Amino acid sequence: MTPEQRAEKVLAGDIRTIARLMRDIDDGQPGWREVLSLLYPHAGHSRIIGLTGSPGVGKSTLTDVLVEHFRGQGKTVGVVAVDPTSPFSGGAILGDRIRMQRHATDEGVFIRSLATRGHFGGLTASAHGVVTVMEAMGRDVVLVETVGVGQDEVEIVRMADTTVIVTVPGLGDDIQAIKAGILEAGDIFVVNKMDRDGVGRTVQELRNMLALSGGHEHRAGWEPPVLTTSALDGRGLPELMEALDGHLEILSAEDGKRLKERRRESLRRELLDLIQSGIMERLVARLEAGQGMEPLVERVLGGGEDPYTVSDEVINKALGA
Repeated sequence: MTPEQRAEKVLAGDIRTIARLMRDIDDGQPGWREVLSLLYPHAGHSRIIGLTGSPGVGKSTLTDVLVEHFRGQGKTVGVVAVDPTSPFSGGAILGDRIRMQRHATDEGVFIRSLATRGHFGGLTASAHGVVTVMEAMGRDVVLVETVGVGQDEVEIVRMADTTVIVTVPGLGDDIQAIKAGILEAGDIFVVNKMDRDGVGRTVQELRNMLALSGGHEHRAGWEPPVLTTSALDGRGLPELMEALDGHLEILSAEDGKRLKERRRESLRRELLDLIQSGIMERLVARLEAGQGMEPLVERVLGGGEDPYTVSDEVINKALGA
């Protein structure tokens, strides 16, 4: 099947073709870039919401509740769930079939799990491509849920219009470990599992840290709220939805000036990621087509050269520098 045929089937909503393309993107199979280049003009119209936080804070349950809410509004939803990588298969441990079973038969919901592939907490390079496919499919809202550990939570801001950082009471020193970069990345902070002891203290700690961090100028007047929710029974969801809509309203003001700025920065980072991954793929392919890595390894093991000089030589030769 040609890239043009695959793109046409994706735009027509062919689920089998869509699923296979997403798998090829995640696995780095040849041909996916050509298909995405054809789909790209049809993307860029979805509302992208990111949810991140440490494991066990209830992100998946909260995502599930948000899916239900948007579907109640008649909107179609895509979910990209970035999960820990299986050490055996290299795939996502928590797969599509385990998550959000009640939406499995809903044609208005498309869920795709991706593996972090060793980069625990960060979005995979393939996540950008999968989001582009979901946008080209015509999903009104795309929810990107990622495992978040420490500073890596900043990664999600690369593609999300609104970033929600989720935590729970009782994390102890973990709440103190939240650094300025994450505070700046978050547009909305949610303390989930509000029935737990210490919820008030956690909310106050977050508010104090946000106040001390200052620097809200880049948010164009938006002051990140700290909300409490119970994803299991939906308490606090109306307030969360109000905050999400309020942030979208801020971004959309002045003919969408702030939203365009965010997406411009997201595109800049995506281009850099694609350039880096493309160079890496071609460099590895060139090495494999030649004598491979062994001669380079032997040069270093022989004691006459160091890995830094050898790697620079390979890079310079590949780039014609």
